[in-house]
Amino acid sequence: MSIKPGVKHVQNKSATIKSMIILVLLFFIFGLVSWVNTILVPYFQLTLQLTNFQSSFVTFAFYIAYLVMAIPSSLLLNKMGYKRGMMYGLWCMAIGALLFVPAAYWRVYQVFLLGLFLLGVGLAILQSAANPYVTIVGPIESAAKRMSIVGTGNKLAGVIANLIFAGVVIRESDKVLMREIESGLYTGASLDAALDNLIKGVMFPYLILAVALFVFGIVVRYSALPELDPSVVNKCSIEDENSDKSIFQYPALMLGVIAMFFHIGTQMIALATSIQYAGTMGESLAGPAKNIPSYTMLLTFLGYFIGIILIPKYLKQRNALLICASLNLVLSILIISTSGTVNLFGITSDISIWYLVMMGLPNALLYAGIWPLAINGLGKHTNLGAAFLVMALCGSAFMPMIYHSLVELNSSISPFEAMKQAYWILIPCFAYIVWYAARGYRIKSWRRTKELM
Repeated sequence: MSIKPGVKHVQNKSATIKSMIILVLLFFIFGLVSWVNTILVPYFQLTLQLTNFQSSFVTFAFYIAYLVMAIPSSLLLNKMGYKRGMMYGLWCMAIGALLFVPAAYWRVYQVFLLGLFLLGVGLAILQSAANPYVTIVGPIESAAKRMSIVGTGNKLAGVIANLIFAGVVIRESDKVLMREIESGLYTGASLDAALDNLIKGVMFPYLILAVALFVFGIVVRYSALPELDPSVVNKCSIEDENSDKSIFQYPALMLGVIAMFFHIGTQMIALATSIQYAGTMGESLAGPAKNIPSYTMLLTFLGYFIGIILIPKYLKQRNALLICASLNLVLSILIISTSGTVNLFGITSDISIWYLVMMGLPNALLYAGIWPLAINGLGKHTNLGAAFLVMALCGSAFMPMIYHSLVELNSSISPFEAMKQAYWILIPCFAYIVWYAARGYRIKSWRRTKELM
């Protein structure tokens, strides 16, 4: 691999292609682990007998690791390099997955949370390496296109994860048992026995996942993935190379971190609450409603393909971000302002849940659009800037908790109306992302902030 002085991206096309193949596999793992954990929320809520607020800690334990570990991850990568760092990240995930075995055997909620946290720690290390790598391994103008390419691996894993979870973890006999538990057929000791039997279904899949993560860590360590020096390939000028500017003196990054927090948080609200929302309309967790996250991910998958085709030849990545954020802003308003019963894919529900599902399409290009706008030209600060953006992924921990708190504040009304009205939290988040795509990313100095407000 060759990097020419003054050139902002890797010039060796073969090295770029090899890197992208490995990165697609890594993003596939991100998706496999992340989306299965999303699907686990209603599953744990039933098997561990959790309240809505307690179930949000399943998501919280996983994503809070991004906040805790992102900056240490950047230091680890600076010291050990990308490949060794990725290996340790995968091994940390393997330990987290392995903890699911004793946690399920004894049905201990806290051990599940520890396992989820370690999975999140490993992913924080991997995300800190993979996201900036995808952004700077080629021209910055087509970074969103590369993000869309690796994103297809992420969302494909999400679809597969849902099918695996539905087909392996929840067997036909388990579906019957879940319906019986939901109907109140079991009480006391018989309920405990039924829940013990149900939750042990996660043991074997997570044992296999632990072994696979450990082996893939070794594969990545000795792969052809080249090391990149972001201070060389992501600098804007000679002045930037010698600059003593603090990371906090890059407004586009700091504002982008907020945009990323809102994007990831709203995406998790849409995914993690959709099955529960359908449940308030009379749908069983073991019925067709369990497939709702898959419909969202299929739309996101389609969105990535649209991005691959259109960016940057027909559509600038900044414009793609602006359009997609605007679409989700409109959908957010429709969720809380419209009503009407529809029947789609065997699910009888209020139309608002399908507006929630439709967010999957524009969501595809939000993540891909924010990254290049936020880290462009950071030079020697690229790894640290990437760490800040990875920290923003903790939005998936906090935003669902805020949402569920709003739901519980409306406990005096029906569960359906309480959940529906709480979706107003999406509106200011998407409004901010619209502003960032239109003006915020252009701010080069905090002194100019007022001019662009």
